Amino acid sequence: MNVPARILVCATLLVTITFVYHRVLHVNPTTVAVSFLLGILSVAAAWGLRYAIPLSMGAALSFNFFFLPPTGTFTIAETQNWVALFAFFFVSVIASNLSERARRQTMEAHRRRQELERLYRFSEELLVTENVLELLKMIPQYVVQTFGVNHAALYLSGKDESYRSGPQPQEIPVEELKDAALRGEMVFQPERRLAIVPVKLGMRAMGSLGLTGEIGSRETLEAIGALIATAIERSNAVEKLARTEASRESERLRSALLDSVTHEFRTPLTSIKASVTTLLSGATLDADQRQDLLAVIEEESDRLNRLVGEAVEMAQLDAKEVKLDLGPHQIREAIHAALDGSQQAFQGHPLQIRLPQQLPPVMMDVEWIRKVLQHLLENAVKYSDEGSPIFISSEVKNDRLITSVADRGVGIDDLERSMIFDKFYRGQGQRYRVQGTGMGLAIVKAIVEAHGGRIEVTSQLGHGSVFSFGLPVVT
Repeated sequence: MNVPARILVCATLLVTITFVYHRVLHVNPTTVAVSFLLGILSVAAAWGLRYAIPLSMGAALSFNFFFLPPTGTFTIAETQNWVALFAFFFVSVIASNLSERARRQTMEAHRRRQELERLYRFSEELLVTENVLELLKMIPQYVVQTFGVNHAALYLSGKDESYRSGPQPQEIPVEELKDAALRGEMVFQPERRLAIVPVKLGMRAMGSLGLTGEIGSRETLEAIGALIATAIERSNAVEKLARTEASRESERLRSALLDSVTHEFRTPLTSIKASVTTLLSGATLDADQRQDLLAVIEEESDRLNRLVGEAVEMAQLDAKEVKLDLGPHQIREAIHAALDGSQQAFQGHPLQIRLPQQLPPVMMDVEWIRKVLQHLLENAVKYSDEGSPIFISSEVKNDRLITSVADRGVGIDDLERSMIFDKFYRGQGQRYRVQGTGMGLAIVKAIVEAHGGRIEVTSQLGHGSVFSFGLPVVT
């Protein structure tokens, strides 16, 4: 409500009380005074002393003219009426002042509550981002969005760079940001609607933050600077920890790779070397013996080639360099392709395929899903006794086609179940009994996740395992 409207309301209130009590109800002066006082207090509580004081003066004059004898004049005949008039006026002014003070305190408490809520939201925004570079770019935008300022600029002394919420460097010159960061003191200029806050962590200056527009209180600005300094330091710590963990993981993978290469690559190389040495030694060999040695060389060379291929696939998947040729296909296509490429591995293992007649197509790259099934089937053969069956099945669950490969092998221990999809990990009890590098299931997981799916395993020691992966159904 604008000023003229408020003045009109005050005048209307004064006229209404005077008219009702003078023309209609004819009450005693005490009732009139209390009514005027209630009206004045209401105006003071709502709009402040600016309107309550003039209303008090008008009420005092009206009270004198219409209700204190002799009525109809501004003359007061009795001393007690003088006392009553002045008491009414001073009580109304003092009560209005107290009401105004309470109103200001309420507004201040509301403003502080809003500032605390904004600071809380701002701290939440800062905690979301852990990448330091991304955080520095987003802080000015977070400040503008949360505190409603027109423009924000963050300057960091260590990098000698500034980050802004918009492309207006003239809003807050970088020279002023540098000067505030160097001096470590707040620049608070309400007349320019400008504030520059030092960003400090304890006594260590990190830079400064400039704001234009509704800049808020000094306390709020200092809190913003402290939150930004803490968030930047936290992000630096998280990034250092991540680099340390990455270095540690890289070292672990390097050790695992060396162990795997030493064991898996040396075995076929030894067989090839022994066969070639025998062939070159000039020893007397019949045709069958020579053929056996050549078969060993071919078989072990294929094994080496497969190991190198798995390493290349894993590297491509880790680097996100694999481009999937996604399209709607039947899972039967991938299953048949996997069986065609692994027929020799299944010798001695009955294979049972359980597929419903009508299965919906799924979004997949047939060649990569073939590799998934081939790895799972070969894994089932490795960890199953001779003659034990292997099962392949598919069913639709919650808009996904779940394909499973089950065996009746040794099973997986509960403690190892969460680690078998890690690169180079092999079961504690099987790593020396069964050949392998520990990359097969890691490749399977990477391929399935690249398709937007998920792979799971259920197992019971001594009774076998079931590996299941889901792919989105084409609707």
